Amino acid sequence: MFGASIGRGAGRIVNAMVEALARSSINPNLLTVTGVAINVLCGLLFGFGHFFWAGIILIVANLFDMLDGKVARLTGRVTRFGAFLDSSLDRLSDMVVFVGLMVFYARDTQYHSTLNVFLAGAAMMGSVLVSYTSARAESLIPKCDVGFLRRPERVVLLIIGALTTHPGSDHPLLNRMPAVLWVLAVGSFWTFAHRMYHTWREVQRVEAALAQEGGARSETDATDQRPKSASKVVQQARV
Repeated sequence: MFGASIGRGAGRIVNAMVEALARSSINPNLLTVTGVAINVLCGLLFGFGHFFWAGIILIVANLFDMLDGKVARLTGRVTRFGAFLDSSLDRLSDMVVFVGLMVFYARDTQYHSTLNVFLAGAAMMGSVLVSYTSARAESLIPKCDVGFLRRPERVVLLIIGALTTHPGSDHPLLNRMPAVLWVLAVGSFWTFAHRMYHTWREVQRVEAALAQEGGARSETDATDQRPKSASKVVQQARV
């Protein structure tokens, strides 16, 4: 009940913000671009090792990412270009955060870790593949949003990893970013493979249905042609 109350309260706050932005006649695309700019700042903070503030900024950035679509729908300004812009810049937002993490762990400091650089790079590759697979698959099938590690889950994990980072602390619940990178790297490729399999299965099902429909249509055409052939024979016999 407590969690549900928090969710309802947060929903009311977001709805109030959406209504205020809608009344101001702000362009939803501007909100999208603003969200990306804030994500770039987040990537810079990660690169310089300010993980806690990077987590706070990441929350703000994704608030903008959530607002732009809602404002567009409320004001009736949903456009194809707006959807394209939002989807494209989401990929940029993902990558700048991971690049920031790669820069931090690649620096010549006590936190230098080649393994963490690799994990951040693998997580970045996996996140792009997950999004691309979904977009490409939906040109073949109606929907492809399967998998447990979608973009919202990735963002939440990064926020958890950032906010729990407190250098020098030995508390078992703190400094969880390396563990988060493992989950992101493995989970993203698992979700990518899941979407590949889902798309293959759905395409096979659609092609089988089309083949069955084509076979039924051929049988119908053959049946329709039989009376015509018989009639033609009778006419020739009369001649």
